[in-house]
Amino acid sequence: MSIIQSRRDFLKNAGKLAFGACVASVVPMSAVAEETAVSHPYPYVELDPAVAEQIAYEGYFQNGCCYGVAKGLLAELSAKVGYPYTIISPDIFANGKEGYTCGTLCGALGGAVGVIGMCCSPDDARKVTKELIAWYTSTPLPIYQPEGECPAQSISPSANCFDSVTTFKETAKVEHADPIRKRRCGGVSGDVARKTVELLNIHFGFAQPQPEAAAEETLAANEYIGEGQGFGGPIKVKVTMNGDQIAKIDVLSHSETAGISAPAFDNVPNAIIAAQSTEVDIATGATFTSKGLIEAVNNALAQVK
Repeated sequence: MSIIQSRRDFLKNAGKLAFGACVASVVPMSAVAEETAVSHPYPYVELDPAVAEQIAYEGYFQNGCCYGVAKGLLAELSAKVGYPYTIISPDIFANGKEGYTCGTLCGALGGAVGVIGMCCSPDDARKVTKELIAWYTSTPLPIYQPEGECPAQSISPSANCFDSVTTFKETAKVEHADPIRKRRCGGVSGDVARKTVELLNIHFGFAQPQPEAAAEETLAANEYIGEGQGFGGPIKVKVTMNGDQIAKIDVLSHSETAGISAPAFDNVPNAIIAAQSTEVDIATGATFTSKGLIEAVNNALAQVK
């Protein structure tokens, strides 16, 4: 028994030695030691927003928005911090383009939040991500257009690719294949990369937050803004009255999931107008979105004199 056990120990130790020799022949021991020395969150240093912006714009035309933003951020981190960013390829993020192939989360945001998660603790990452998405859904984009001014800017009603791109195409009156639309998405990639760097620089104390002038909603005397809480966050609507009748309900912004929330947005506003009441049925499969819409309309109606 002792002979058998000794043989097992010998083989096991021989295997360890062989594996160690293999690793040493492929990866320098300094790199192995360096790898074990870095823990999450990874180090962050002050980055240049303009550099990230330009690289992200160019990266969009190479492999999409998610890739472009990740490349813009990782390129600076690799140059200024080094390991572990030097071993993270932006190709990992290439599957994020076109809303991860199905029009969901904007790939530019996907690339950004992926890198945010690398250098921030989980709680901090959520905070910075929330700030980034709030900016994305309240800011006329694109801003960065190095190849010529975009004919229009639009505010995305949600963080989803489908909503963002569709709103722009309707505003600019262009088709999806139009070079203007592509320049727009490249510009948004640059915008998101720049804003992400600005938020991270502020978060880590390299910069101070700059007060931003709040965009004022121009309302007619018969228009009212209301907000409610949906599944993904606030839902903002504008209710237009005709005397004491609800004439129109516009959804101004939301962070609901594309597709799943569609029944609520398609049916609930029309049902409210038809019934002239918010006592309407909840859309099947979109309960939280429906309730958020109804809450937002009630909030607007409470302001009607």
